Amino acid sequence: MRKIITICLFLFIGVQTQAQTDVFDALLKTYVDNEGNVDYVGLRKNKAVLNIYLKHLEKTIPGKRWSSNKSKAFWINVYNAYTIKLILDSYPLKKITAIKRKGRNAWKIPFAKVGNETYSLDYIEHKILRRWHDDPRIHVGINAASKSGPKFVNFAFTEANIDKKLEGLMSDFINDTTKNKISLDKVEVSKIFEWYQEDFTLKISLVDYLNKYSKIKANDNAQVVYLDYDWTLNEK
Repeated sequence: MRKIITICLFLFIGVQTQAQTDVFDALLKTYVDNEGNVDYVGLRKNKAVLNIYLKHLEKTIPGKRWSSNKSKAFWINVYNAYTIKLILDSYPLKKITAIKRKGRNAWKIPFAKVGNETYSLDYIEHKILRRWHDDPRIHVGINAASKSGPKFVNFAFTEANIDKKLEGLMSDFINDTTKNKISLDKVEVSKIFEWYQEDFTLKISLVDYLNKYSKIKANDNAQVVYLDYDWTLNEK
């Protein structure tokens, strides 16, 4: 598989956006397993491949006429790629929360270069993805590299796949009993549903949102409890 990555390195340099996304896709398929565990040691050895994609992002100015799905897929990939870079630049590391630069935590560091601008992860999440895309499913697409979070995807998002992929990821996350525990009278759920409650409850209650995906349907008046969040790095 690592030979495939090396081939991609030469095949996709200087070509169109989709091909560059394919580079990132191949990288994720190689170093992230189906459970979302990341081989950061292996990734460090192939940082050159990640850098190809990051260099592409530095030169890409998101189009004003892009569809919502294309824009959403692009910015989620940006967030995830730069999260990986942040981890690799600080590795070995036990938790992403341990990263500090000039008094800023991991999410407030302005280091993600896209087009002619430099962004923090916070800006990408809150000012771009949350503000311009009214879709709570982005919270299972972007990843904080932590054990308690939604699994880190082992593929790149595209305009064509993003809706189906986010729908599947939300279903998988809500039904993952290591992350959320749902019964008739009580739902014990990830802190993500507390931190971003306004996104999930804009039109319906949190229980109603969970019931859209949960195999076990909770009662309308079910007690809601938020579980402790484990920031331990999601590495193999």
